[in-house]
Amino acid sequence: MIRFILWFGAASLALNALSALAAITVTDDSGATVTLAAPAQRVISLAPHVTELLYAAGGGPKIVGAVSYSDYPPEAKQLPRVGDNKSLDLERIVALKPDLIVVWRHGNAQRQLERLRELHVPLFFSEPRHLDDIAESLTRLGRLLGTSSSADAAAAAFRDDIARLRTRYANRPSVSVFYQVWDRPLMTLNGEHMISDVIALCGGRNVFAGLQPLVPTVSTEAVLAANPEAIVTAAPGATRPDTTLPQLDTWRAWPGLAAVANDNLFAIDGDLINRPAPRIAQGARQLCEDLELARSRRK
Repeated sequence: MIRFILWFGAASLALNALSALAAITVTDDSGATVTLAAPAQRVISLAPHVTELLYAAGGGPKIVGAVSYSDYPPEAKQLPRVGDNKSLDLERIVALKPDLIVVWRHGNAQRQLERLRELHVPLFFSEPRHLDDIAESLTRLGRLLGTSSSADAAAAAFRDDIARLRTRYANRPSVSVFYQVWDRPLMTLNGEHMISDVIALCGGRNVFAGLQPLVPTVSTEAVLAANPEAIVTAAPGATRPDTTLPQLDTWRAWPGLAAVANDNLFAIDGDLINRPAPRIAQGARQLCEDLELARSRRK
């Protein structure tokens, strides 16, 4: 009997140890620890960039719901919708029985995030801020999904894409850049935003990198004083150097502005440059080509 008790105790300890080993623990972009007892099987994405990351990490078959504008890859358009970044359908989320919800840390309404916490479903906060964070996000999501092989391969491919661009443009002459987010009011991005990383990758310099907050409002006079050599904005469709947008054409009222004088007004597909997901490598390549064109137009 004593031997049985000792054996049973040892077996229980072993099972507990195996259970602990089976648990998956990662740190999300808010610094919080996320632990799952087993790989997630029913995942909800609460941001378009998250949906792209989940698919790239090999988790497409496990996504049971996503927010509006989750449109890449094409099959993401067929996912059940659970609201958008401003308003979530909490009843639908509950009905989908997720075992993991991936949240956009600063894009989803705080009040609704608190409601999500009440569901006691593990939350992973996604907020990649630098190019290197995208590969790390893929790796961590792969662990949570049990798809590390696919996720690690996607992370390696992304790192290679960025490394090739960094090598190619590392020693190119600097180009001063104004990145225009919106025109009414006139808004830009500071040096903490990932797009500033992309500008630097291409040998550019964000003229408003030192401003606060992350998306500061600036005046036309401030842009004229900075006199950027290139002005860049996001828009639907691929970059075409011979085509600009109305919000860029307004700068032609100042022909003495360097970007206007040299015709360096560029538009890049917003889905490629604005979403912190693997396709930003494509947007970066387009921006690098635009800035190289700007260099060639120097007088």
